Amino acid sequence: MRTKYPVAPPTSAVEASKRLAAWTAVDRHIHPEHKVIGIGSGSTVPYVVERIVSQGKAVNKDRVFIPTGFQSKELIVNAQLLLGDVDQYPVIDVTIDGADEVDHDLNCIKGGGGCHLREKVLAEAADTFVLVADYRKNSSVLGTMFKQGIPIEVVPFAYTKILQNLHLIGSPKAVLRMAKAKAGPVVSDNGNFIIDAPFPEEMMKDPYTLLTRIKMLTGVVEVGLFCHMAKAAYFGNQDGSVTIKWHDGRVEQVQADKSPLAEKPDAFAS
Repeated sequence: MRTKYPVAPPTSAVEASKRLAAWTAVDRHIHPEHKVIGIGSGSTVPYVVERIVSQGKAVNKDRVFIPTGFQSKELIVNAQLLLGDVDQYPVIDVTIDGADEVDHDLNCIKGGGGCHLREKVLAEAADTFVLVADYRKNSSVLGTMFKQGIPIEVVPFAYTKILQNLHLIGSPKAVLRMAKAKAGPVVSDNGNFIIDAPFPEEMMKDPYTLLTRIKMLTGVVEVGLFCHMAKAAYFGNQDGSVTIKWHDGRVEQVQADKSPLAEKPDAFAS
């Protein structure tokens, strides 16, 4: 019997596909023996927590959940799960996180929500790092779908210098991310600024080289390119199927009648 968690039911095909990806990834990667679990950020992650809660209080009472930022911390607390910190648990069994775009090699862009520094720490700390997203994030080359550019967290006093650096190395449209509900720039959970830097397709085809080049700029704290890190990426599709890309190049399809959403409603209990 599963336990319900109060997440609003999806109201669109996109939201339904996010839930589908999240549920399938949790079912395949979060097992009873996993006791330290990283919870990422973004619009797909509430469905990850929802599915973990549904595994039941008996399984979850011995688990610790590590957040990547304010949003995931609130999700963990509101779900009455045990909150931990990477300082206490530097080795994580599994981290599940969203992505802004994922390429054919499982490199991805993250940081649309400004949490990519903490997200990368939890990804590196995990024995298994898994991505979940809807079908719009499934790409061959990064930057094809996510047009606003690579998120780059920088120390505030260096942002002007770093913008100039980025303009010179191939991103003339790099800009400081500005807040929408306050005057001035977005400030990360770590007190830093964020730059969004779009690069041409030719440079995005080799994201690891680009990551290295940006990371070497003095004043850069972290870059929202995650390369050679994920074991698998789960994409919920409009037809109710799930596409799974694996780190070894395999692509797997889970048909709609085999997905977690195909289970009977009475499989859940409050």
